[in-house]
Amino acid sequence: MEEEYIRLRNAYLPKKLSTVFILESPPEGHGYFYDTNGKVSEVLFRAYMKLLGITPSSKPEGLEALAAKGWILVNPIYTHVNKLPDKEADAMILANYPVFIADLKNLLGTGHNTPIILVKSNIVRLLEAPLLADGFTVLNKGQLVPFPLHYHAAAFDERVRSLLQL
Repeated sequence: MEEEYIRLRNAYLPKKLSTVFILESPPEGHGYFYDTNGKVSEVLFRAYMKLLGITPSSKPEGLEALAAKGWILVNPIYTHVNKLPDKEADAMILANYPVFIADLKNLLGTGHNTPIILVKSNIVRLLEAPLLADGFTVLNKGQLVPFPLHYHAAAFDERVRSLLQL
């Protein structure tokens, strides 16, 4: 299944990366961001389309706009961890760090200066220091960018805009 998630993501690789967003993992069940069979009303998808200032009629249309902007969403693990206890999910994410870094380096090529924004508190807590130590450009500087569930949608939008100076 991991390969399928990466295949779906890689179908919408930007020609030139401008920003990498790192989230937790694909959700268990449904709603993977890059699944074109999903709905434009999915919470995460809708939040990114709002940042882009568009209302796409289909997921492919929105994903193409995201790629044209140079943005990509990446997961540090492509195994579902969203339903696991926090400690177990965190341990799995950290254990997968070498695989994640290989994927990230493959996406970025030789330069690590593409800005990265970490989304979700556990992702900031777990990955900011190691990514910085490995030479990546993480914009958060300890600042939390919450997952844009309904009650965090405004904070997500505001913080991403602030970090990217939009």
